[in-house]
Amino acid sequence: MSWNLDETVATSAGVVAAGRAGSGPALVLAHGWPWSSFSWHRLIPALARHYHVHWYDMPGYGRSEKRAAQRTGLDVQGQVFAEMLAHWRLENPAVVAHDFGGATTLRAHLLHGCDFDRYVLMNVVAMRPWGSAFFDHVGRHVEAFLGLPPHIHRAVVEAYIKGALVTELAPGDFERLVEPWLSEEGRQSFYRQFAEADERYTAEVEPLFGEIRCPVAIIWGEDDPWIPLERGRALHRLVPQASFETLAGVGHLPQLEAPDRVLERLGVFLSGGDAG
Repeated sequence: MSWNLDETVATSAGVVAAGRAGSGPALVLAHGWPWSSFSWHRLIPALARHYHVHWYDMPGYGRSEKRAAQRTGLDVQGQVFAEMLAHWRLENPAVVAHDFGGATTLRAHLLHGCDFDRYVLMNVVAMRPWGSAFFDHVGRHVEAFLGLPPHIHRAVVEAYIKGALVTELAPGDFERLVEPWLSEEGRQSFYRQFAEADERYTAEVEPLFGEIRCPVAIIWGEDDPWIPLERGRALHRLVPQASFETLAGVGHLPQLEAPDRVLERLGVFLSGGDAG
């Protein structure tokens, strides 16, 4: 019942790699940028003891298809999430979303009619403004970054990922987060994500947050260097029916920085309680 990617699914944005484990009520995990479904690997064994857990690498990420001119913006990812639920025949799963997985699943829920049983938003991209000065700079100069020598590109990826963390990861986890972006197709896809980022895809759903049709828990690493805690509080103000809880001493990647604490909160909320 560990993380794996033993399934391939053809979607409108390309072939994606996916996995499932466990039995019980359906639960779907939605990763963000620049991560992959591997970011959930420390939670999956425990969750699979109680749930039928589903995950996949978004198009352009991890082990999913990466190709030239592939569209992988948040509009595409929201549609693909809806397609994956249809592929798995899931009509009302619980959903746990992180980073861009927030905007992805919000679009699926609010624009594509996907119903969720319970919904966790953890350090998510959901509201404008988002993206750092570096994020904006790369997006405007993608061609220059595509020409970087491999060792410089690796250094950029490593520095970018380290910038999200405030807690040291378990041995091997950091390397596994970096690895998908080091192949030639991975390098192309890495910089393409910067170019395709567009705040209009969150602007479209922000006015609809009050229409979320299920119980919601917002969980936030207090020391997130990428999406400050105040952004989480602002999201909570727009989703007043949600519970809100912070994780002290945790950065942008709670599921790898503090997996036991995240599992504790998920266990309470997903079983019908209040995470906060």
